[in-house]
Amino acid sequence: MTTLTLNPGQPAPASARQDATTIGLIGLAHGTSHFFHLLLPPLFPFFIRDFGLSYSELGFLVTMFFIISGTGQAAAGFLVDRIGARPVLFVAMACFAMAGLATALAPGYTGLMLAAALAGLGNAPFHPADFTILNKRVSAPRLGHAFSVHGISGNLGWAIAPVFLTGLAAAMGSWRVAAACASGVAVAVLAVLWINRAAIDDRAGHWAHDSTAKTGENEPVPEHPMAFLKLPSVWLCFSFFFWSTCALSAIQSFASPALQQLFGLPLSVTALVVTGYMLCGAVGMVIGGFLVARIEQLERIIGVCLFASAALLCVVASGWLPGLLAAGVTALAGFGAGLAGPSRDMLIKRAAPPGATGRVYGTVYSGLDLGFAMAAPVFGYMLDHGWAAGVFYGSALTLALGVASATLVGLGTAKRQSNVMAR
Repeated sequence: MTTLTLNPGQPAPASARQDATTIGLIGLAHGTSHFFHLLLPPLFPFFIRDFGLSYSELGFLVTMFFIISGTGQAAAGFLVDRIGARPVLFVAMACFAMAGLATALAPGYTGLMLAAALAGLGNAPFHPADFTILNKRVSAPRLGHAFSVHGISGNLGWAIAPVFLTGLAAAMGSWRVAAACASGVAVAVLAVLWINRAAIDDRAGHWAHDSTAKTGENEPVPEHPMAFLKLPSVWLCFSFFFWSTCALSAIQSFASPALQQLFGLPLSVTALVVTGYMLCGAVGMVIGGFLVARIEQLERIIGVCLFASAALLCVVASGWLPGLLAAGVTALAGFGAGLAGPSRDMLIKRAAPPGATGRVYGTVYSGLDLGFAMAAPVFGYMLDHGWAAGVFYGSALTLALGVASATLVGLGTAKRQSNVMAR
């Protein structure tokens, strides 16, 4: 039996309470990052009113956010592996605070571009930083639940942002006040992380689920920093994130106006669809966290769940349903996407080589940013030209392409495991 050898001064294995503290703090940080994904989209109607912008121009703001985030995310993985995840996380949260202020003070489109850029820069390090801390600080039996909470918190951040921003804008009579309050949220979360910084110190973690934990050595086996890029599984995971995120981008940014165009529903109703989608996704992630520990072929879970979500979105696009029911079915589609979430994160963990956690997650999750960046202008163009149904049909198609990528990842991982056992 392999035992874990602790160095003098190395902390004892984490208790359930220590694991829970780390998971909770990272969940809070991740939820905040997703909240700032939607710093601008819920305010799009106000920008159209005050600045006379088109949906295509607004879609480009989303593209700018995710181009900066995606490019920075791949680089941030190397930075996290080099200097540690915690300081990078603190800087990222400060960028969110500045993005909120930039939005509140924006004189026009240029100011909104600055806000999108700052928010994208803040978002860049989150996945490599979060997953590095979780993999090093959380014990193996609770790692699946850590991934589940991580995904749930992200969905809750997405769910809260539209209600928070549009609600405050309506209550205070100013979208600028709402943006300033969003900046205050980032400052408050940064304070919480700083006060509890010991619980997210990845330098003190020893549960690194890689060669360090398996061999008891102090350092992983040396390899070229770019060696992981040769693995097909890394690029298949990247492609899975790209396609599945194209669907998410359509729902987040354009489901509300698309439902208005298709069914004539008021903004007060359609604005809640994104929140409902994310809440349904959060419920799915709770269940998905338990499925991860019980089912070996994760790609099957992903496939069934995403195909079910795609089918629901096609029904909405068809126009067969009454308006309110269509809004509800759109929200329900989030359940299948959420159910697949923990399986997705565990699939990436299995595909990652030892000692390259930050780099792999940074590269793979940059597919998420690229999906957001490329999809937003496409779906914005559809709306500008009156094809609201295309938002939902396009989402369904990209979910199906994501299933194909996940299936190939699962087959490749299974083959690699079989080869290891054969030796």
